[in-house]
Amino acid sequence: MLSASWAEASPYQVQHVEPPNWWVGMRHAQVQVMVHGERLAELQPTVSYPGVRLLGVERTDNPNYLFINLQVERNTKPGTLEIALRRGDAVLARIPYRLEARRKDSAQRRGFDASDAVYLISPDRFANGDPSNDTVPGMPDKTDRGVPTARHGGDLKGMRAALDYVGDLGFTMIWPTPLLENNQDAYSYHGYALTDYYKIDARFGSNDDFRQFVAAANARGMGVIDDVVLNHIGNGHWWMRDLPAKDWLNYQNAPTLTNNQHSTVADIHAAPEERQRFLDGWFVSTMPDLNQRNPLLARYLIQNSLWWIEYANLSGIREDTFSYADTAFLKRWCREVLDEYQHLNIVGEEMDDHPHVVAYWQKGAKNQDGYDSGLPSLMDFPVVDAMPFVLNEPERSDSGFIKLYETIASDYLYANPMQLMVFPDNHDRPRIFSLLHENLDLLKTSLLFTATTRGIPQVYYGTEVLTRSPVERVDGLLRADMPGGWRGDAVDAFTGAGLTPAQHDAQEFVRKLFNWRKTSSAVKSGKLLHYLPQDGRYVYFRYDAHQTVMVVLNKATSDGTLDLNRFKAAIKGATRARDVITGAAVDLQAPLPMKAMTSMVIAW
Repeated sequence: MLSASWAEASPYQVQHVEPPNWWVGMRHAQVQVMVHGERLAELQPTVSYPGVRLLGVERTDNPNYLFINLQVERNTKPGTLEIALRRGDAVLARIPYRLEARRKDSAQRRGFDASDAVYLISPDRFANGDPSNDTVPGMPDKTDRGVPTARHGGDLKGMRAALDYVGDLGFTMIWPTPLLENNQDAYSYHGYALTDYYKIDARFGSNDDFRQFVAAANARGMGVIDDVVLNHIGNGHWWMRDLPAKDWLNYQNAPTLTNNQHSTVADIHAAPEERQRFLDGWFVSTMPDLNQRNPLLARYLIQNSLWWIEYANLSGIREDTFSYADTAFLKRWCREVLDEYQHLNIVGEEMDDHPHVVAYWQKGAKNQDGYDSGLPSLMDFPVVDAMPFVLNEPERSDSGFIKLYETIASDYLYANPMQLMVFPDNHDRPRIFSLLHENLDLLKTSLLFTATTRGIPQVYYGTEVLTRSPVERVDGLLRADMPGGWRGDAVDAFTGAGLTPAQHDAQEFVRKLFNWRKTSSAVKSGKLLHYLPQDGRYVYFRYDAHQTVMVVLNKATSDGTLDLNRFKAAIKGATRARDVITGAAVDLQAPLPMKAMTSMVIAW
C-alpha cells in the first residue's frame, strides 16, 4: 500500500505500484510496472528521464489497473524518475520510481549445487528473536504456541541469531519456507498462501530484515534459497478484493479443486479435461489458482522472482508445486530467470514418488511430447519416500535395501541425477526419526545416505536433535518448534543445554558428517558405483581422480565382517583408509569389521 503522498488530485489515488523499483543494467531491461488505484486506466502515463523510454501501456477489463512498459537502457544512471499520470495536459497523479545500481557481478552470482548442503527452516517454528512482532494489528491469525496450527512467533531475527549454529553444523545453504506476507484468517504460519508478493510478513520482520539476514548468511559463507510460489495465492491477497482481470484466476467464477493426479501432464492417453483439472484446479478453497496464461500475470510473476533475487542477493530458488502451473509459462519463467542469472540454480517440487514422473520436468529430459521445462533441479521424492520402507523392512529379495538400489538404478531416466535434491524428510513429511521408530542407528544411516549419495543433500531443522512427529502427516506437529528458539525453553539445541545423550550424539554426528562432506571432492562431484545389497548391507562408492569414498549402509542385526574382495575393482589396490566418523584407520586388505546396525563412510 502506498502512502498518500504518492498520489495527487482525488479521485485518482495510487494504491499499489509493483515492482516497487528496478535496476539499471539488467539483462531484462524492460520492466512492466503494475499500477493499481480507482479508475487509473482513464489516465495516460508519461516519463521523462534520460535512458528510460515509455514503450506503451496495457489495460484490462478492470478500469483500476494500468500496466506501464518501460525500457531502461544500460547506460542509464541510477536515480528516481517520475511516472506522471495525465488526462490531457493535466497531471493527476505522480509516481516516484527508483532505479537502483546493481551489485558488482550480480548477474554472475553462484547458485547451489551438489557441493552444498542445505538446511531447511520453517521460520515460524525455528526461533523467536523479536517477541514484539508476534501480534501485528490488522493480521487476525494470532500467536499461540499451544495450538499446532497457529503461529508460534519464529522470525528473521531469530533465524539470524542462529546462523553460526547452522554454519557450525556444516551447512552451506539455508532454505526458509516462504517469508512473504500470509495475511490469512487462520493457518497462515506455513507461508504458502501469499497475500502480497512484494512484502515480507510483518510477523517475520521487514523486507530490509530479510536482506540483512541474507547478508549475514553470506558473511558466514552461506547462501540463501528463496521459496517461490507461482501456482496460487491466499484468498486474503489484496488482488482478491479487486482482481486485475476477468481471467486472472483459473476457475475464477466457479472454484474447482485440483485432482492432484501428477501423471496427467505427461500421460499421452490422458483426457484433456483431467489434465486441465490437475493444472488449473485449486488446492483448497483458500488458495486461488493463478492463470499464468494471462500474459500480464506471467510477466508479473517472472519480474517478482527477478526482483527478490536482485533485492535480497539470493543464491537460488526452490519453486513450490512446480508441476501444477501452466507448462508453457514454467518454461518461460525458467528461461528468463536463468538468462538473467546464468549460474543460479532452481529446484522444483514435484511431489511424486515415481522417477518417471519427476524426470519429466528436468532440463534436458527426452520427453515424447518434446517438452523441456528448463528446470535444472528436482526434489527427489522417489528416493525420499522409499527410504522409511527401505530402512524399516526386513532384508529380502523384494524388500529392504534392494528397493533403494532399484530406485537409484532408475537414474537413467533423469537428464542429470547430480541435480536432484535428496533429504530424509521435510516440511511436508513426518519426521524421519519417528518414521524409523526412534531408532538412532537407522537415523544415522538415513543421514549418512543423504550426505553421500548423488545430488544435493537437504536436512530439515531439528533432525539433528531428534525432533519427533506423528507417523501420519500432521503438518502442525511435524513443523515443531526448535528447542531453544524461545525464551524460557528448558531444552536448547543451539547451546546444547538440556539435550539428552542421544540428542547430543545425533547432533555431533551431523556436525562431523556434513563438515567432512565440505572437504570431499568425490562426494561433491564424483561418480557413483553401487553393488547389489547382500546380508543386510548396501555398498556404494563415490569417486573421482582425487578421492574414493566407500559407503556401507548396514542393517545387519549382529556384529560381523564385510569381505572386501568383492569390491576389489572399486578399491583399485588401495591399502589404507580412514573412517570418516570415528577417525579410525581402516585396513582395506582385510575383512572390514562391522558393528550391528552401524553404517560407515570410509575415505582414501
